[in-house]
Amino acid sequence: MPVLSRVAHDRAHLARSLPDPTGGRPVRVLTVDAQRAVPVAEGPDGPRLVWDEQPELPVGAVYLGEADGVPYAAVRGERSLTVNGRPVDTWSGLREIGADLGDLDAGLLVEAIGILEWHERNRFSPLTGNATTIERAGWVQRDPGTGSEIFPRTDPAVIMLVHDGGDRVVLGRQAVWPPGRFSILAGFVEPGESAEAAVAREVAEEVGLRVTDIRYVGSQPWPFPQSLMLGFVARAEGADDLVVDPTEIEEARWFTREELSRGAGPAALPPPVSIARHILDRWVAGEFS
Repeated sequence: MPVLSRVAHDRAHLARSLPDPTGGRPVRVLTVDAQRAVPVAEGPDGPRLVWDEQPELPVGAVYLGEADGVPYAAVRGERSLTVNGRPVDTWSGLREIGADLGDLDAGLLVEAIGILEWHERNRFSPLTGNATTIERAGWVQRDPGTGSEIFPRTDPAVIMLVHDGGDRVVLGRQAVWPPGRFSILAGFVEPGESAEAAVAREVAEEVGLRVTDIRYVGSQPWPFPQSLMLGFVARAEGADDLVVDPTEIEEARWFTREELSRGAGPAALPPPVSIARHILDRWVAGEFS
């Protein structure tokens, strides 16, 4: 399973409509700063989030759900050296620590980043331009003029490993990435398009290949700010030559399974927190042939 797809809490969606979704219980609140960083403490088993213990749900906080009878929430805030008297070792982002967190912290952090980013980018109604009011513990915005409810949105994106049916895979790189980093191909699903059609279109646009045998692998939330990555593998037909669209990617190459397994391929691969690395590692291990 992709590391950011782990879930160990109940989102408790029915509780969002209650006057107090916590049921009067103390709540653990995660502070997320403007750079999407959160307070982290290092422990013997790795990093863990530092939660602020509050007697009730703070004003402006979004209810995340509960685990083992404990309610959780998230709120925008500023960095500090301590959280409710508890020391903070560092403030880190989801990309940096997501793969190392335990299941509960990882699932809650992805949810927290995603919902707070939605609020950050959607403060006004797309229907009238009115400033919205927040309802249902942070999960609905309402246009006060029309009464229309506005819900969080998620943008579907496809990410696909393209292989030749043997031991080669196509990897590409974007110009904004660190030098030497390559990854599998990806792109957004367009209106009126299926995910499988998006895979075929994006591969043709980015590297000029026609693909077949498109198979779904799994999905992972990617809240930067609001994507859901739908993972696929596909087999290239015919041509070995890649025709790179420079407006999409900077460079693309074929790499062999043997090169990747012994570290003789790209200087850098996607980080473990990404579904790209999850799919690529599985292919190197012999899956998806």
